[in-house]
This record gives sequence, structure tokens and C-alpha cells, in this order.
Amino acid sequence: MSFLNNKYARVLTVLLVVQGVLLYGVALRPENVPAVGRLDAFPMQVPGWQMKQVSPIEDEVKEILKADDLLSRWYVNDSETASAYFFIAFFKTQREGQAPHSPKNCLPGSGYEALESFPIDIPVSGRAQPIHVNRYLTARGEDKSVTLYWYQSHNRIIADEFAARFYLIVDSIRYHRSDTALVKIVVPVRGGDADLATKTAVGFAQAMWPDVVRQLPR
Repeated sequence: MSFLNNKYARVLTVLLVVQGVLLYGVALRPENVPAVGRLDAFPMQVPGWQMKQVSPIEDEVKEILKADDLLSRWYVNDSETASAYFFIAFFKTQREGQAPHSPKNCLPGSGYEALESFPIDIPVSGRAQPIHVNRYLTARGEDKSVTLYWYQSHNRIIADEFAARFYLIVDSIRYHRSDTALVKIVVPVRGGDADLATKTAVGFAQAMWPDVVRQLPR
């Protein structure tokens, strides 16, 4: 009963039911699956940053994610004073139950403690309006990290999980598309300075943005 008394739980329940009904209807029609290149085509070097290593993803984790393609890399800045983990999970369709896993669910499940969570705006090249993304501060033991993440689909940058569900329904009905990508950037906090880690993550997002736009379908 406490679940039913929670406003957000009720909204999510209604949204999931509506989504299921509508997606069942559109599932009878062919889906427009966009052409997209492999994520490993992302450059190993962008302004101010270069790839340090590929971070392997275990097979059992891949099975849980059920993404059509994954990117998992560590980059370092030119002075090697900062590092950033860059992750993308791309889904050609969500009709068969595949969907991005929110870091707000995955990170606590992996032993991370959520300390702060709020959206921020990041000005990026080639776009009149800044992108609106999530900024998430977590800790595991004494180690802290700042995570920036967003959902990207059909020319949209979406920070909110509820909004991502809503636009899944809209795009499935209007465009016969349900493709999406989860884009995530993680920067370790050094010297207890979370603001500096956030600034570093923002700078990396801005450096990688032209390639994110070019690589992911529109």
C-alpha cells in the first residue's frame, strides 16, 4: 500500500501501462530501424583528450544490458592530469523489452552511494540551446566520482527517465522508431573537489559532442 500511496510510483505505473498498450499496437507495424555505424568508430583522440584504454565489459553484463552496441573507454587529457570514462549503450529497438538501464538504478546496485543528483546545462558546438543532462555524484568507500548522463534519440537529448519513456511512446507512434542511446561520462573526484570533476566532465562532453552527434542516428 505504501507503494500505491507514492505519487511518483503511481505516475510511473500508469505510464508503463499506457506505454505497453500503445507499443503493442504499433508493434503490428514495421519499425523504421535507422542505419548506424559501429560505436568503436569513435575517435581515439579529440581536442584536449586521447584514449588511454578500452575498458572491457563482461559477457554477463552485456547479457543484462542487451544493447545492440556498446562503447566503453577511458580517456586522459593532454597533460594527463585528469581522466574520463566514456560509455555508450545503443539500442536499435525497444520493442522486445530492451531498454537503457538508468545509472540511478545501476550504480547503487553496484555498491555506489548516491550523494547528489540534479540536472545541468552544457553549451555545445553547433546547437543553439545547451544540452540538458543529469549530474550524479556517487561514492564507494572513500572514492567519489561525478557522472554525467543523458538519453539520446531522434534529435533529442533527454535527462529525465520519465521523459525518455514519454518520447519512446511518441516516436513509436509518429515515426515507427524506438531506437535510443544512453551516453555516460564518469570522472573521478580528486582531492575532494567535486566541482572540478564536474568541470572536467563538462569539458570532455563538449570535446566529444561533435562525434556523438555524427555517430548516433538522428
